[in-house]
Amino acid sequence: MISIFAWVNYVIEFIDPKLSKPLSLIVNVGILNALIFFIISVTSWLFNESGSGFTSGLVYVLFSTLIVFIFIGSLAYIFSVYKKLCYHRQKKDPQLYFNTLIIFFILTSISASFLKSHKTVEGFSITLDDSNDFLFNAFYVISIILIFANALRVAWIAFINKKQKYYLLIISIILTTLSWMNFSIMQGEDFNVVRNFSPALEQFVSLVMIFGGIYFSIIFFTTLFHLPTAEAIDRKSEELTSLKDISILMSQVFDFEELSETITSTTIKVSNSDAAWIVIKKSNGFDIHSISGIGLVDANHISEFLIYNNLLNESDVKITDMQIYDKNHKLPQTIKYVVSAPLLIQNKNNGYLFSARKSSRVFEEEDTKSVSTFAGIAAVVIENAKLLEESLEKERLEKELDVARDVQYKILPQQTPRCESLEISALFVPAFEVGGDYYDFFKIDDSKLGIVIADVSGKGIEAAFIMAEVKGVFSSLSKLIKNPKEILVKANSILENCLTKKSFVTAIYGIIDTKNGVFNFVRAGHSPLFYFNGENVDKLIPEGIGLGLDFSEKFENNIKEMEIKLNNNDILILFTDGINEALNENKEEFGYNRLEEVIYKNSHLSVDELSNQIMRSVTTFSKNNSQHDDITLVLLKWNSHKIKGEI
Repeated sequence: MISIFAWVNYVIEFIDPKLSKPLSLIVNVGILNALIFFIISVTSWLFNESGSGFTSGLVYVLFSTLIVFIFIGSLAYIFSVYKKLCYHRQKKDPQLYFNTLIIFFILTSISASFLKSHKTVEGFSITLDDSNDFLFNAFYVISIILIFANALRVAWIAFINKKQKYYLLIISIILTTLSWMNFSIMQGEDFNVVRNFSPALEQFVSLVMIFGGIYFSIIFFTTLFHLPTAEAIDRKSEELTSLKDISILMSQVFDFEELSETITSTTIKVSNSDAAWIVIKKSNGFDIHSISGIGLVDANHISEFLIYNNLLNESDVKITDMQIYDKNHKLPQTIKYVVSAPLLIQNKNNGYLFSARKSSRVFEEEDTKSVSTFAGIAAVVIENAKLLEESLEKERLEKELDVARDVQYKILPQQTPRCESLEISALFVPAFEVGGDYYDFFKIDDSKLGIVIADVSGKGIEAAFIMAEVKGVFSSLSKLIKNPKEILVKANSILENCLTKKSFVTAIYGIIDTKNGVFNFVRAGHSPLFYFNGENVDKLIPEGIGLGLDFSEKFENNIKEMEIKLNNNDILILFTDGINEALNENKEEFGYNRLEEVIYKNSHLSVDELSNQIMRSVTTFSKNNSQHDDITLVLLKWNSHKIKGEI
């Protein structure tokens, strides 16, 4: 007895991993029961006292010992399987019932070994003549009751598929028969090998055989009861498994086509259909993806017919009987029914999942629910694909932004020119999105300095590269041409080959004589040049259109040059529209008036301090709104009292 339970604890470790396939464990139990039946049958003939067998001697002892060990090993495995099957798929822990069963099996077996009375066998009943046998009878009856209580724990049957249930029916019949036959033979007078070795062991074997007979009888009827619903349960189980697989796939695979192909193939399997495909709505029609079980032409004809004839439900599943429509619609005659399920994300229909059946069997409610479920997954996959595409586009734009910024910073001058009669300050504040702001200084000769400020239309890397072209043009022309108007006219002609139809450049280009304070400049559609003359702030807006807006003589005719004679402490302010168009939280612009006021109030400061004060005012004004454009600010202050030297 002790050896059996020692083996049980050892064998259970090997059984646990196989619990996911209970049928294989039951087959093993059947093999061991068949082995026990064979051993009982053979030993009953070899070792009987009334027949030709032998019941003594060394051979008998060795052979009977071997048989006993085979019995102990087989019983340990069989009993372990019974224990695990009783525990399997139970909501409540059944240990109390099974442990109680074990205790009474032991008590019954021990009491059987101490019986003083003679036991007579009549069929399957046991008649005990002594009143002391009451204890054995009580233990025996309680053991039978506990066998029934534990044998009813067969919840795991509901979780095996229909095919396995059919196999289980056949196996349960065989094992029920084997268990009762083994029990019957062991009660006979011819089988004495185990009885002579240990009456307790014989009783324990008998109880295990009774357990098997009752347990597999209950399994048979329970399986029979579950068969009508087996197909529905299998389909639901397959659907859940498919959902799990797709969920795992969605976390590992980001390719829309691969995921959608998995969805259509799974839809066919779960909904018992013959074909499936996905239709995604577009602004100018629809696209068909992941066709399975049907040709592209047929899928396209069906989709067009259902969509353009308004035969689909925008928000729910719909079954369409294709047999009622005539052949003039060029519909495939093999398709009898089509289920359409909308791909909904936040109540927005992005397309449909179609599932088609060639047979005349109408789609059932469970089928349509399955299609609807996978349509929901398809909708999520489409949405994820869009988000991924947007993410990749964002990443591409960020890389483009980095390149544009790098270009922009390399183009702008690293320091301002030094001149005794002229204070110069230049400030550039980039926006999050790269604009096309540009400024530069060109030494024309020892007493003349060229100044340009420009703003390229558009944003991003395109604007940055146009800005690089503009820098090259002005840098080259400033060395060859001394007249500001001629430089702009020539620059416009050169840029004709560089600018797209949607691109243009606004600019101010001027030349200041650092000896006499004369500033000549032209404007090509740029923001005004602000001039502080010691008393007022004037907006200077000479005529001129942007570079790239016209390449005919009209451009040259519209450009007007202006000359200013600077006095001591006069200030020139050149800027881009990032300053005057800065917005506050009410979408109100900073404007020219505020800029004039800041310049007037702080004109006594140095150009660097004035520049900082202008930026402080703009930043304070727009603090609750993000900067949407680059800010460029160039200030020049004339100081006629200082000695005029070379640039």
